[in-house]
Amino acid sequence: MTAFDFDLARIVAPFRMQPGLQRLAPGTPQLTPLAAGSALWHEKKRVHDAGASRLVVPRFDARPATEAILAQARDQGMDCSEPIELACEEDFAVLDGASTTLPWLCVCVPSHWAPEEKLGQPFAAVHAPVADKQALLAASRQLVTLVTSGERFERFVWTVSPSGRHDQHPLRHARTPWPATQDQQGFAQQCFLRAERQTFFPVAGTSGQAVFTIRVMLRPLTEAVTRRDDAQRLHAALASMSDAVLAYKGLAPARERLLAWLADGV
Repeated sequence: MTAFDFDLARIVAPFRMQPGLQRLAPGTPQLTPLAAGSALWHEKKRVHDAGASRLVVPRFDARPATEAILAQARDQGMDCSEPIELACEEDFAVLDGASTTLPWLCVCVPSHWAPEEKLGQPFAAVHAPVADKQALLAASRQLVTLVTSGERFERFVWTVSPSGRHDQHPLRHARTPWPATQDQQGFAQQCFLRAERQTFFPVAGTSGQAVFTIRVMLRPLTEAVTRRDDAQRLHAALASMSDAVLAYKGLAPARERLLAWLADGV
């Protein structure tokens, strides 16, 4: 099983869809070795072996980006003998600062989005489906300039899911339905806390390109939420989500049962 390196103290209320970027100190690891034989390894290998992991716009040279990823891995003492899909837990994209587009993607385990629909699209178009996105889109140009400036950043996003599968590509997998049970504990035991650590680091030798990393982490909900303060924090965040956010995250049918379980004394 892969590590679940997500501090539930990062869950805040009221919940807002916002960038939440933090600068990373020099030397902070941004890649995670992928354990061969793990569930995530098997999922990524299926996509890699099918030739479906990498997408590139015509005439874009992805070599500097892949070398930047390998250099980051070597700096962390990682084994670089495997393809990056199978060496790292992370998925990758290149963000081009001048055009604000994604000209290259190396994605095996997306969260309910299709990488082929995002390839070559501007930042604003990529985030068009996001709920309550007005502030994000208004600041899109400034955000792209910031994360392609040569500095390193990270952010975290999270949700609750009825699926323990990392790969949620909408054309490969239908959405897993929420458990039908009304029993609070039985319901919670069939749910998962899904978190992503997303980071940016520069592509050496290019002007204004950054690698965007996405590390998907999963843990059964009843194992992730074991402390009362974490339950209260998650309860407050779910209770404060707008209808648009609930619909975007697919949480609307589950919120009341989740709130009841969280309020019932974890």
